[in-house]
Amino acid sequence: MTGVGHAADAPGFEVLTMGRVSVDVYPQQIGVGLEDVTTFGKYLGGSPTNVAVAAAIHGRRSAVITRTGADPFGRFIHQALRGFGVDDRFVASVPAMPTPVTFCEIFPPDHFPLYFYRFPTAPDLQIAAGELDLGAVEAADVFWVTVTGLCQEPSRSATMAALEARGSGGITVLDLDYRPMFWSSPDEAHAAVTAALDHVTIAVGNLEECAVAVGESEPAAAAGALLSAGVELAVVKQGAAGVLGARSGESVTVAPMQVEVVNGLGAGDAFGGALCHGLLAGWSTERLLRFANAAGAVVAGRLACADAMPTTAELDVLLEGAAS
Repeated sequence: MTGVGHAADAPGFEVLTMGRVSVDVYPQQIGVGLEDVTTFGKYLGGSPTNVAVAAAIHGRRSAVITRTGADPFGRFIHQALRGFGVDDRFVASVPAMPTPVTFCEIFPPDHFPLYFYRFPTAPDLQIAAGELDLGAVEAADVFWVTVTGLCQEPSRSATMAALEARGSGGITVLDLDYRPMFWSSPDEAHAAVTAALDHVTIAVGNLEECAVAVGESEPAAAAGALLSAGVELAVVKQGAAGVLGARSGESVTVAPMQVEVVNGLGAGDAFGGALCHGLLAGWSTERLLRFANAAGAVVAGRLACADAMPTTAELDVLLEGAAS
């Protein structure tokens, strides 16, 4: 593998993410099955990669740890990351393995099937513990990983090594991000998540993901179970019922912002990047969730993921309008 940077020549990153990357190939026709689509757009994708992009657009020094193929799509990923202001020094290539592509179908308001071309494995699942710059991981103000990174070796061991290196320093976020096609069973995912929760300060997930992680799908019970597992902040997304944020002695529910949905696939990543920004700013739980909710709403109303991430100024205007 080539192209891995080191913390000795790197500034301290405010947001460092680790895991999945892809080229998203999205149809330009909405409400049409892939068999009938005639034109597509090419975009940077992959949940933790999108979170790093969103954080960078909010002005945060961001980087991502991931792997691509040694191919033109891999070169595109480097170009796109740099274009968004995300440091790509920890993005290496894996010879003889193609960069993943992901297709989707767009049927608003709530049906967006995804088709992952990354089986039986993908470059970003080939990250090995011995390749990690643990100094950069430890130094990051916010370190963000996803459950997908736990689904296969050597990525699982690398992810756990990174989490263990964090110790008690900084903010460590686990995106529960459960994708059934990457696991042999929910029980396998549950065991991996249980081990990871011992090392994180914040967990973020929807109701299905919480059920896999802690066996609870009722929002308050899920948040309580995550707190009992050791996290300091549990963020439970409830769809049309809004989002719940719970800390010890505090529980806040924020209603969703109304939006005409175009493509809901990038909303969670926009939420994540905005969440990182608000955490670094030291905002209250309510302000944090309102800002993140607004970011998710904006991206749900747009076609792409990374390319659709809103600026801080856009969200401030949107929230001011909602409050008036």
